[in-house]
Amino acid sequence: MNIASFLKPFYDVTLVYDDQPLGEALTTMTKHRFTSIPVISRDQKYVGTLTEGDILHFLLRNTDCVHLEKLNKFVVKDVKRHRDYEAVSVDSTMPMLLSKASNENFVPIIDQNGHFTGIITRKTLLDYFFEHNFMVL
Repeated sequence: MNIASFLKPFYDVTLVYDDQPLGEALTTMTKHRFTSIPVISRDQKYVGTLTEGDILHFLLRNTDCVHLEKLNKFVVKDVKRHRDYEAVSVDSTMPMLLSKASNENFVPIIDQNGHFTGIITRKTLLDYFFEHNFMVL
């Protein structure tokens, strides 16, 4: 089974850029109600995953930037990320994808050149398996 059939493509993914103001990133996450979001560079390389916890720890260390205008003096790459979701290649196997998806809400997908091509969500995989009666009872 080709994992690309589960891919939510780059242009449909809500994400942030590593040089984007932190206040904008927080606004994006809040607007879409995401607790974690992919971070990419302007040349479309996957950088990592920004989480609410990462931002909270940043704010606790930088208490002077609780106002949005002060927060925008920083960019996403200024935030120390606790743990990034590991990206897999679009050519990866289904067992590899499932092992990553079991621990994360989404799996970042990259092409052979390391460019971010999109994500595969755990929900998409679960929906597929439920729909096709792959349930183990």
